Amino acid sequence: MNQQHWPGIFLGIFIIIAGFLFNPYAANAEELHWGFKKAKDEIPPDAGASFNELLKKHGALYKGNDKDKVIYLTFDNGYEAGHTESILDTLKKEQIPATFFLTGHYLTSATPLVKRMVEDGHIIGNHSYDHPNMANLSTKGMQDEWQRFDKKLKELTGVERTVYARPPKGIFNDKLLEVGNQLGYRHIFWSVAFVDWHEDKPRGKDYAYQELMNQLHPGALILMHTVSSDNAEALPDFIRDAQKKGYIFKSLDDLVAESEGIHPVF
Repeated sequence: MNQQHWPGIFLGIFIIIAGFLFNPYAANAEELHWGFKKAKDEIPPDAGASFNELLKKHGALYKGNDKDKVIYLTFDNGYEAGHTESILDTLKKEQIPATFFLTGHYLTSATPLVKRMVEDGHIIGNHSYDHPNMANLSTKGMQDEWQRFDKKLKELTGVERTVYARPPKGIFNDKLLEVGNQLGYRHIFWSVAFVDWHEDKPRGKDYAYQELMNQLHPGALILMHTVSSDNAEALPDFIRDAQKKGYIFKSLDDLVAESEGIHPVF
């Protein structure tokens, strides 16, 4: 290679490195993936000592009291596939509270449904604006994802802000939970989940129903995706049969109050 080209090459390498180092959205090193062994025979799952300790440190939650037959329903909505209205109808008919973790895309593309969620008394959770790998963002990048979502939510619905966050694909780290706390967000994971995010690969109502019933346990914090027709069709039967087994449904606000030792006065 001609030596006269070296200065330009070195300059190019320097610019690339500098751009990475000083990019406000530069990546973080650690990346954790949420996971646990599924519940069976109504015995709650355990995420393991390291995850339990990390979540406790930041007030993050993934299940409720393992002695109370309580269920917390949550749904992740990245985009609309035509099944959310049915889910909302079921929840309204059965008077069941839920939390919907939405993305910025969902806010702007399915605004009428978002407004209905709010009007029906459900909680809106923050699933980030652009659905990135949140653990791979800088502090500024994390803040931008959550606050852009909140700004758009307030603009469209009047809801001031969200307080519950869920990282896309369950990818997180200590820094994400810490920064979330600093900005007023509590992270919510889950103790019941199954493969239900493929809109084009329905497996039938019975598949979703059996997954939900087989993994059911006291303090269950359930994650479902609204793109699944299976979930929309199975939800009425699941609610009915879970109640027959003595379970009741509560909201994330109830879960947080319980975790902090706050009990309602009657």
